[in-house]
Parts: sequence; C-alpha cells; structure tokens
Amino acid sequence: MTNNILRPTSVFEEFERINHIPRPSKHEEKMSQYLQEWGKSHGLETLTDSVGNVLIKKPATPGFENRKTVILQSHMDMVCESNEGTDIDFMKDAITTEIFTDADGEKWMKAKGTTLGADDGIGCAMQLAILAADGIQHGPIEALFTVDEETGMTGAENLTADFMSGDLLINLDSEDEGQIFVSCAGGCINDVTFHYTRNEAKAGMFFMKISVKNLLGGHSGDDINKKRANAIKLLARFLYMSNEKYGVRLAQFNAGNKHNAIPREGYAIFAVDESRKHEIKADFNLFCANVKEEFCCCDSDIVLDLQSCEAQSLIDESTGRNIIRSLQAVTNGVFAKCQQQELNWLVETSSNLASIHTTENEAKIILSPRSCVMSNLQNIADSISATFQLAGADVIQTDGYPAWEMKQDSILRPIANETYKRLFGKDPLIIGIHAGLECALFAQKYPQMDMISFGPTLRGVHSPDERLQISTVQMCWDHLLEILKEIPTA
Repeated sequence: MTNNILRPTSVFEEFERINHIPRPSKHEEKMSQYLQEWGKSHGLETLTDSVGNVLIKKPATPGFENRKTVILQSHMDMVCESNEGTDIDFMKDAITTEIFTDADGEKWMKAKGTTLGADDGIGCAMQLAILAADGIQHGPIEALFTVDEETGMTGAENLTADFMSGDLLINLDSEDEGQIFVSCAGGCINDVTFHYTRNEAKAGMFFMKISVKNLLGGHSGDDINKKRANAIKLLARFLYMSNEKYGVRLAQFNAGNKHNAIPREGYAIFAVDESRKHEIKADFNLFCANVKEEFCCCDSDIVLDLQSCEAQSLIDESTGRNIIRSLQAVTNGVFAKCQQQELNWLVETSSNLASIHTTENEAKIILSPRSCVMSNLQNIADSISATFQLAGADVIQTDGYPAWEMKQDSILRPIANETYKRLFGKDPLIIGIHAGLECALFAQKYPQMDMISFGPTLRGVHSPDERLQISTVQMCWDHLLEILKEIPTA
C-alpha cells in the first residue's frame, strides 16, 4: 500500500484485509467469522445472530460514558461482477486493487477487472478502524455488520428487536461525499417465467448471434437517471424490429446478473430465413449507428456485434415472439420524479430490467422496481406484471422492502449538518436516495431509531468500473469522528 496516499491508514489497512475475504451476497460465512474473531481478539463484546449478522460493542472513552449509544452500521456482502476474460473465483480469490489518477488529478482506487467491494467494504473498514482506535472521543458504540444487503436485505429483515440497544444509527453505505441521506426508496422484485417447447429449425434457416458489451451499467437505483444503456433493452429493440419485419425465431437470450445492477452485456441467438440475412445485416449496421448516436454522451463505449453461428433448437414461435414483444414493451428507467419542488430532481419511481436467462424450456426474467411512494411502487410493479401476463408468462411479485421516511425531530441530522459545515466550510446536501437502504428495515424493528446515512464517493458501483475517490475517505472519517464527539447525553 502507498500509505502517503491512502489516508486514514488504519481504514485502508482494514479494507485491504477485508478484500482478502470472500463475501459474495448469501455467502458471507467467512466474513462473519472473521468479524467475530476480530472482535474477540480485540477484547470487545461480540455477538452474532442466527443469520450471521455481527454486533461488536466498544465502551465509551473516559469522560463520554454518559453519552447516547451510537450504532455504526455497514453490510458485509458485496456484488461480484467481473469483466469478460477476468480470471477470478469470488468464492476464494482476493480482490486485487490499483490506484489511478483521473483527468482532474483526483486519485481513485479500483479493482483489476472486478467490482472493488468498497460497497460496502469501506464502511466496514471504517467501523473496524474506530473499534480498534485509541485516542478518539466517543460514547458507547455498537458496530453492526449485516449480511445479504445486496440481494434481499435479509440480514436487516431478520434482525431481532433486541439485538441492538442504541437509538442513534449512522449507516455508512452511501456513495456521495457531502451528501447526508435521511430517507430512501422502497422496492420489490418481479420474477417472470415463460414456459415453452423447442423445435428443430427448418431447412433454409440462418442462425445469428447479436451481442452487446462494454456498457457502463451501474447501480439500478443511484444510476437509473443517468440514461445509461440497458443491455437487455438494446437487444430486445433489435429483435423486435427484426421480428416485425422478418419473423425471426428466438433460440437464446442471456443478459444481466444482479437485480440491482443495470445489465452491461448480453447476447441473443436467433434464426431468420437465409434469403433475408443480408437485409438483417444492413439493418444492424443502421441500428448500431443510431444507438451510438443516442448514447454518445452517457454510454459512449458501447460495442455491438452480429455474427453467424451454428444451428440449434428454437423456442416455439409464439412464445419467442411474446418474449421479444414484452421485453420491448415493459417499462424501464425513470417512471416519475419527486413532486416536491425542492426535490424535483430526485427520482421517485423507476424500474430496472435486470436479467434474462433462457434454458431448455424456460425463460427467467427479473425486474426491480423502486419508489419512495409505496402506492406508486405497487402501481409500477403491477404494470410490469400485467405486461408479462398479457404475453402469457407467470409472474411472482415479492413483498420487497419498505421506504425509509425522514424523521422530523432527528437529533443526528442537525449534528451532522453543523459538524460538516464546521469542518469543511460549506453546507452538506441533506436528501433522500433512490436506492434501498437497510435503514428502512431497521425502522420497522426499531421505530424510535434516529438514523442518517453518508459515506465516501463511489462511482460505477455494482460493475467492474467501481471506484473509490481516495480523498473523500479522509473527509468521511473526519466527519464521523466529529459527529461522535457531539453526541448528547442519554
């Protein structure tokens, strides 16, 4: 590590150790065990629950014993995405990192071909650094590390109402330094299944594979308003046009992985009458030009490709057509902005067409709608369901997770606001976020809980482009320590 760049040193040292521990969502056993052993080795009371959440308690420093208990919270799992050709096994291999300087001279940390794991490993690292530190001032601290935030928030959902004892919670899972989040969107999942039979191709059918890659992708909440291309929607657009003109037959369609990541790459295999293959290729060239012009400012490195491929069995004609049409029709992206004048830039309701995978007899499609207005969340989820039901698919709609509403009489919010201004000479932005935070589930179990969320600047999360702005880690650390000093008496 280049310690002259990576400050605070203690935070980045903890982060490096964390990135040697496998922790994909739903496979956090090694990370949970590491945290338990870490707490005990530092002589701190350490608890774990039935799902693997870990709570480490640190007593107050002298003179701060009568302060309110503060809970510091991060999730221990990470989204595991890698670029094509990157050789990594997320169940056993370490994340390797590198530092680069952008055009503005800012230094960033990223991983080599994979997600970095700073979402939310850097939050975990800050918690451990505070737990290990001598010489900082704070009242009683409880450090909560939750499992499975990225694929269902089941750690927060299964947290019992007696696991924590504090009434103040600082969530360290936000991605824009200088922004303090006090509310978040709720969300759910639409799980779609098409059933079909397969047919052998007739003589004279020509098989082609269309692929897209090198998209920016990103977080389906935080980045949904940035007009980034969605791999599934791009493929569906071309297939829809081709089907309407030439009656193409679908064989395979595979794109996307995680429900909370905008899909970056994918492919579809289809067949067309051999006499139309040159027309298809001409249409593809025009399609590529149009797409690149459309996304020239927001996703400029799109790579589209069309090649011939070997013959294979085809999804029955009716179902294949319905899959293509429904993917073209379904809502994706921003659905509505917030109605309040002061927040009219904030996304209220959106949906992410997250993944599609075809097997021998099924096509499985996942969509992830979000909203900070729960009635509108239900509305868009129902609209998605209806689109696919009309196409003959089975749809299961999960209960999802609730929105987190701002606490009007918050103690933490004014402390965070004033300490930030004092440290940095400017006002922080106090806002809501169009992404799910575990705070919403904590509020259900601990209705009296006063919560805020902040963190250092991350970009490209949930993709191999994930990167951490190094200077903002020190800013976040300084702000956190200043807040801890200002916590009032119990």
